[in-house]
Order: sequence, then C-alpha cells, then structure tokens
Amino acid sequence: LLRSSQPLTGPNRRRCREDEKLLGTILDEGERGFVLDTRSAQAAKQARMSGGGTEPKSSYPQWRRLHRALDRGRPLQESFIRLVEACAEPSPSMDRWLSRLESSRWLGHVKAALSTACLAAQCLDREGSSVLVHGAEGTDTTLLVTALAQLILDPSCRTLEGFQGLLEREWIEAGHPFQLRCARSASSHARGKQEAPLFLLFLDCVWQLSRQFPFSLEFGEQLLLTLFDNAYASPYGTFLCNNEKERSLCKVKESTHSLWAWLNQPEEKQKFLNPLYSHNPLVIWPSVEPQSIQLWQGLFLRWIRPSQHLDEAWAEMQRLVEGN
Repeated sequence: LLRSSQPLTGPNRRRCREDEKLLGTILDEGERGFVLDTRSAQAAKQARMSGGGTEPKSSYPQWRRLHRALDRGRPLQESFIRLVEACAEPSPSMDRWLSRLESSRWLGHVKAALSTACLAAQCLDREGSSVLVHGAEGTDTTLLVTALAQLILDPSCRTLEGFQGLLEREWIEAGHPFQLRCARSASSHARGKQEAPLFLLFLDCVWQLSRQFPFSLEFGEQLLLTLFDNAYASPYGTFLCNNEKERSLCKVKESTHSLWAWLNQPEEKQKFLNPLYSHNPLVIWPSVEPQSIQLWQGLFLRWIRPSQHLDEAWAEMQRLVEGN
C-alpha cells in the first residue's frame, strides 16, 4: 500500500522517468496494480490546467486507475457544521431531526471513506495487488484511505500501541496539516479557508469499526474522544504544526510533552482500553449499508445526552472482565 502526494505526470510537466521506473519495479511481469485516486475524474481533468491531471495509461501499462471521489475542504466543513447545528437544535421533532441529519450528508462522508478504504483493502487482500493512493495534495483524503485500509487489514494496528504508531506514521509524519485543518473549535462558525474535519472523519470511521467489531479493537471510544479533543486544543505538542519540517523548526519535541507518553502511563492507559478486546487475526470488513452507519452519539451528542449510565455500565463491564 503506497501513497503519493502528487499526480505522477501531467501534460504541462515532463514525464517523470523516475516515477515510471519506481512503479515498474514494484510489479513483476504479468502482475497488475491499482492507482486509487481520491479525486473525481472531472476534478482530475480540471487539474490538467495547472500541470497535474492523471497518469497517461501508456506510461503505466500494468496499473489500472480507479476514481473514488472523497470530499475535503469546504464541502466537508459545511457538512460538519450542518450536523452540529442539527444536534444543537432544542427539542426537534423526529421528522425534522431525521431530515436535518440527512441533509448534513455527514454519514454519507463516513460511508464514502469506509467504502474507499475497503476497495483499497480488497485490492491488496483479495486481488493480491499493489495499491497506490493519491489525491490533490496527499495530506488529507489520501491519508484517510491508507490509514483506514491498514486498520481493516492489519490486526497489529488495532492494538493501542499499534494505533498510536498508525497515527504517528500516517497522519503526523505524513504531513496532515493539523494547524490549518484544526485552527479553531471544530464547531466554530468562523470558517477558515483551509479548515476541514478530515481527522475527525477518520476518528468517526474508526468508531464505526469499533461498533461493528466490538471485540477486535484494543481501545475504546474514550481514546477516540481524547484524540479529537487534543487535535483541536491540547497541552501536548503531538498535533502541533503542519508537518515535520515545521515541528523541527519550532523544536516541538524538545519544548513540549508527547500525548503518547501521557496516554501510556499505567494509571491513564487503563481508561482507554476495551475490556472486551480479543485478538482477531482476521481482516475486518465493515458494512457500509445505510442501517450499518450510525451517528457517533458519544461525540456529536456528548453535551446533550447524559452519559452517567453509560459510564457506569462501562465501569461495571471492566469490573466483571477483571474479576474473571
């Protein structure tokens, strides 16, 4: 599973022989690979005006291109704001609530992200093919797909330690611009030009996996909520800046503490573990049917619905598991 930050070639750029050679060496003779583009075919076509576009088929004869459009930027931010407004409306009727939930299109974004990740995972697991994922910049939807595909395929990524490594590798080191995307409160009406809840969408997709496979992830909802909070406001330096270069210039590692170091303290770590966890070596294929994708109430309704009974039930579950 590979990721690319830019289209490999374009009509206004010289052919990149190095890229062609690199992708050519990945595949043996007779093998095929898939280029999974998170832009629509129309968006890729429009990108040719600025020297981007798509890879000429003749230059990559063993690779098949698949377009799976995923929204990012303003469309995703607007969708999230509409969802937050719907959740904050006092005492809506059932019909109005369902209408506003549907019109926000947030669950549609969740479904699209999981579907695209499943496609990448299927190409790897069932076709035995190599997959290259890329999009407009390679720091948003590209990372969303590669990270989710690894969770689906690799049981080591579903442990607490493995999941932290996945976030570090696929989001932080890969250059997701947290400072730009999470500049204000996620629910803020002051919409910055480059704000977008891509990382929140990823966490929502992980929650969907944890709900559909309650025994397969070593961590629980509390970890996902904590990660969401720290992405937007944190006393730790883990999600600061937009890339590794900025973190190095700002000396983030030298002047701040790591979120992971705090999470992994024995007294804290216990709060984030799933008491029902049982190692599952198999691939977990999520359902993306409408009845399977649900609203993440623990996040979107966290200040509206009382959580006391849920917290008590979770504590009792931990007590019973430890007692056995």
